[in-house]
Amino acid sequence: MITPIQGFSKLTKDQKIKWIAEKYTTNTQETITTLTKYWNTDATLQKLHDEFIENTISNYYLPLGIAPNFLINNKLYAIPMAIEESSVVAAASKAAKFWLGKGGFKTTVLGTEKVGQVHFMYKGDSKKLKTFFDYIKPILLKDSLHLTQNMVKRGGGVLDIELRNKTKDLADYYQLHCTFETKDAMGANFINSCLEQFAQTLKREAENYSDFTTNDEKVEVVMSILSNYVPNCIVKAEVSCPVEDLNDDKTIAPTEFAKKMIRAVNIAKVEPYRAVTHNKGIMNGIDAVVLATGNDFRAIEAGIHAYAAKNGSYTSLTHASIDKGIFKFWIEIPLALGTIGGLTGLHPLVKLALEILQKPTAKDLMQIVAVAGLAQNFAAVRSLVTTGIQQGHMKMHLMNILNQLGATDDEKNILVNHFKKNTVTHSGVISEFEKLRKN
Repeated sequence: MITPIQGFSKLTKDQKIKWIAEKYTTNTQETITTLTKYWNTDATLQKLHDEFIENTISNYYLPLGIAPNFLINNKLYAIPMAIEESSVVAAASKAAKFWLGKGGFKTTVLGTEKVGQVHFMYKGDSKKLKTFFDYIKPILLKDSLHLTQNMVKRGGGVLDIELRNKTKDLADYYQLHCTFETKDAMGANFINSCLEQFAQTLKREAENYSDFTTNDEKVEVVMSILSNYVPNCIVKAEVSCPVEDLNDDKTIAPTEFAKKMIRAVNIAKVEPYRAVTHNKGIMNGIDAVVLATGNDFRAIEAGIHAYAAKNGSYTSLTHASIDKGIFKFWIEIPLALGTIGGLTGLHPLVKLALEILQKPTAKDLMQIVAVAGLAQNFAAVRSLVTTGIQQGHMKMHLMNILNQLGATDDEKNILVNHFKKNTVTHSGVISEFEKLRKN
């Protein structure tokens, strides 16, 4: 029977590994060997990785790939993507190539406003609270100057502070709704520091406010935290061309292809079951670039999916139309990204990824990431309405199956050639592999 451990965080890395191997795995030595062989041979680099998080025992590797030939606003990019799923990088690359000769991708940043809130409770007269807020608003800004002055020098800072009455949603609930500009930083630490200062000022001033004389007029701060929902930090990416130029696939007429694409997107607009998978494909491209550039893909996911449901039902993030003979395919999404701070200056591969992207600003990166998502979605929908998704995906997945089976390099070459002309299924690959072994 396994018993709880005290002081695990105080153990050395070797001691942590030995404990986890002995208590939770069936082969202690194999576990130790597996974990230690993924350590970096450069001790300084390994120490850096060890200090990113707590209780580190090893490194967990994801493949880092490149999707080339992305023409974005007439500038050519090779986009780094960190992801484990087969066919994502290939699909993005295929979409980039498809649009390369048709003008490429056009992007525009529509806003860069970030959001944070101080949540508090107040039982008194809302009009009296509004008078109090008008009084303390300049004090809130003044008290945070020591935090904001450097950001202000870079062109950012606090944009506004609003008092919001949320008592219709929850009894006695109010908030300071605060907006920020954080320039090339994602800004989480900056925003949270400002919010905590606002909360301190709010509490102090409320306790000393002469017009608050009853217990009902006591302000109780619940919490202060940024929001990962940033509906005014928006980027748009699009592709367009005359319908007759959609002639790369000789098995389908350009007009029919365009109509099929639009119908597929419209289904994702009205059917949440489809929209979730449709948008997941978009996130395949977005997450891979966000992860490669050291940004918080969990925050991006949460914010984008909230945006997809902003009108009350979950719907497609992409749009498609034909207008006067021009086919258009586009996306508008919230992306709060940074190119300074966090891991961007620490992780060697993140630094390299940003260099490959030609040292983008946060606005540049927003546009690149949006394009990756749009390209991924175009490739996926294009497959769905023509050959079907499995033909390309399973051929990319073939190598994973062969590696699981322990195929040699010669066996891989034979089977890859075989499945160039045959449908890839898991059972079919196993069957052909076993035949090959017997012969």
